Amino acid sequence: MPISDNRRPYTILFDLDGTLIDSTEAILESFARSFEILGGEVPDVEVIKAQVGHPLADMYRKLGVPEERIDDYVRTYKENYRQVHTQKTVLLPGAEAAVKKAAEFARLGIVTTKTGLYSQELMEHFGLMEYFDVLIGSEDVTRHKPHPEPILSALKRMGCPPKGCWMIGDTCMDLEAARRAGIEGIGLLCGYGKEEDLRRCGERLAPDALSAVTLIAQTPVEPS
Repeated sequence: MPISDNRRPYTILFDLDGTLIDSTEAILESFARSFEILGGEVPDVEVIKAQVGHPLADMYRKLGVPEERIDDYVRTYKENYRQVHTQKTVLLPGAEAAVKKAAEFARLGIVTTKTGLYSQELMEHFGLMEYFDVLIGSEDVTRHKPHPEPILSALKRMGCPPKGCWMIGDTCMDLEAARRAGIEGIGLLCGYGKEEDLRRCGERLAPDALSAVTLIAQTPVEPS
């Protein structure tokens, strides 16, 4: 387990879905279950996947669920997701190596729009939670990515300055949040974001988390 040392010059914040993990099966099943129980036609798989990374309430809103019923759908989704998330989620290729390599030279955090409780359970399930100093989930902030609040909250909890801090994620929301928080961002091509969108949102792209960590390790931190 790495030592959390304020003298480390780098801080690396990771998104989860599409960045370190693939929980597509659990997500799609839980959406389908909520529509089966509460009514309505189950949306097309690609339509759901295009919304991954947004808070659940926003996803249901964009899928046409009436505002007054969104809480019921979110609750039903979570009831199913909690039962299947560890069994139907896998680490993306290179994710474990990325986390362990990053921990050699940086302090680490997770910034996700997933529920923090489920996120922590997943990271513990994969034996990786011990590498992270902080986990910011959807319930920990009032404004989600692309707003910078989740990133700024993570840095505040860690006591880290923006200098030397990087956000690794697979959507424009991650890259925009990084830009607005005054830190560097790397967009990943292994997740839910489309390459053409990521290229519009950021200058740095990488095929996966391990490649992104390798790039960061090769980028010196400019002196204050």
